[in-house]
Amino acid sequence: MSELTRTPAPAGVAAAAQYSLPQPLGFARAGGTPTVLCTGRFVAIAGQLACDGCGRLVGEGDPAAQARQVFENLRRCPVAVGATFDDVVELTCFVTDMVHLPAVRAARGEHISDDRLPAASAVQVAAPVRPECLIEAEAFAVVAP
Repeated sequence: MSELTRTPAPAGVAAAAQYSLPQPLGFARAGGTPTVLCTGRFVAIAGQLACDGCGRLVGEGDPAAQARQVFENLRRCPVAVGATFDDVVELTCFVTDMVHLPAVRAARGEHISDDRLPAASAVQVAAPVRPECLIEAEAFAVVAP
């Protein structure tokens, strides 16, 4: 069994680094949980919100702006452990209203080409942990040996 490595949020996602791996660059960490967990080749990326590096909401009331920020934050997470969006094998998007899915798909398309799409799910929720957020996304990746 490989050792679990806890990686804090990327820099710019707000929070002090408490673990041994470098903090992903460019965003603030919410709560006390790690943003990226890596065990062997498996990488789990915690739900990302539309927050900037200081923890401020980007695009209040604007699903397109929030989706772009969510995917920018997601992009930074695998980089912290030497991976990219090409390594993402599963993506789950949580939206407060299904009408936000076109914005999610557009933002996803800026980072993941159609021929490299991972398995994906979309779930409508009452609200993420921060109720002003319209979109949250989490991902799982497998890094090549």
